[in-house]
Amino acid sequence: MPDNDPQQLRPTTPGEVAETLPDALRHGGRRRIHDADDAMARITTQRLVEHLERSGFVLMRCPPAGAPSVPGGGGPT
Repeated sequence: MPDNDPQQLRPTTPGEVAETLPDALRHGGRRRIHDADDAMARITTQRLVEHLERSGFVLMRCPPAGAPSVPGGGGPT
């Protein structure tokens, strides 16, 4: 997790969770997992999001990371 100020964390929406989970179910790190297809990932995601909501879970999200800074100002001269 990035070193963000905990005060900047905010609860995620069910839609944000639903957008993120299918990628986690379809990919292992950088490589695609071939034993899980898109339909199964969508079904599993929908059920997980519904379960988390019913169970009262609150997932927190960091603000988006800014663009990385380049020491020395960047481009060729």
